[in-house]
Amino acid sequence: MSTSKIGLLSLTALVFSSMVGSGVFSLPQNMALVANGQALIIAWFITGIGILFLAFALLYLTRQRPDLDGGIYNYAREGFGELIGFCSAWGYWLCTTIGIVGYVVIAFSGVGMFTDSPQHVYFGEGNTIYALIGSSIFVWLVHWLVSRGIKEASVVNLIATIAKTVPILIFIVFTYIAFKLDLFTTNYFDFSLQMPVWEQVRNLMLITLWVFTGIEGAVVLSSRAKNRNDIGRATVFGVLLALSFYVLVTVLSYGVANRADIANMHNPSMATILEQLIGLPGTIIITLGLIISVSSSYLSWTLFATEIPFLAAKNKAFPQVFLKTNQNNVPIASLWLTSIVVQIALISVYFFNKNYTQGEFKHEVRQFQKPYDNQQAEQISLMV
Repeated sequence: MSTSKIGLLSLTALVFSSMVGSGVFSLPQNMALVANGQALIIAWFITGIGILFLAFALLYLTRQRPDLDGGIYNYAREGFGELIGFCSAWGYWLCTTIGIVGYVVIAFSGVGMFTDSPQHVYFGEGNTIYALIGSSIFVWLVHWLVSRGIKEASVVNLIATIAKTVPILIFIVFTYIAFKLDLFTTNYFDFSLQMPVWEQVRNLMLITLWVFTGIEGAVVLSSRAKNRNDIGRATVFGVLLALSFYVLVTVLSYGVANRADIANMHNPSMATILEQLIGLPGTIIITLGLIISVSSSYLSWTLFATEIPFLAAKNKAFPQVFLKTNQNNVPIASLWLTSIVVQIALISVYFFNKNYTQGEFKHEVRQFQKPYDNQQAEQISLMV
């Protein structure tokens, strides 16, 4: 039986990996589309303060209530009763499970950049029959990996997380070398969008909120932590690392290309920017990074989706079947449920010939906000 616990490094990797998925690779274009450099700096300043407050709030809660596992669910249940706890657990699991479908679709869309041509489209936007076969194999490989043990899966995630930071670091290094202060100044005072700075900041806030979903990763897996004090520390370390990457990627981009040009780039825009700096290898590096990144994020979120029904079942908020674990101490019933739902969603993506849209992302942001609100309210109640 696998009873090994997760250490600080692996917990930090889970937090970082769950936040830094596909979003970072499209951030330059997403932000250039709605804001100039001035609004960008203001938005990151506001977001940085807010997200660090949230990270320290989670740290505070793990220290004040070390008896509560799977924070997002148990904080809501403890603070507001069984019904709100159930709604938080159900909503979190549902959003997590449906959300990770997008990771698989994006991964095979990235593979298509290496295999597809105008005459022969194999993977397309991740919604072809070849993509369905490949993504299905991937889903069940991850299912098998997680079933081998949470600790073992977290180690694989740690390795993948290290691998996916390499392309981002390469991008940061080359954009830093090519950075032009006069170009950044031009983008900073670019008012061609013809909207007030405060409105540009508001438009950016949805994007900056989305890229930090997953901040609760270490708290969700708190019962698996080797040291309870590592839960809060991993959250803070993961947030600081992700925030640093996000700020550097977006700010440096404004110093190597015009805002309007970045706004018109195809995503992943990091690939286009790096290709302009170092040629075709730039696209290859970023595309490989994207595939690795979303794959590791899928693994992280699968661990979270597997854990929440198990914890809810302990308090009889979910059916008792979700208490079932295998010989490796993995909640196997909830793992099966998660994998089956993802498989059904992938089939629907193929038959309806759809990919994930910005509107679906906005809906998920709103749904994820509710458990975070419950967590903040529980902290206030403890302080009062």
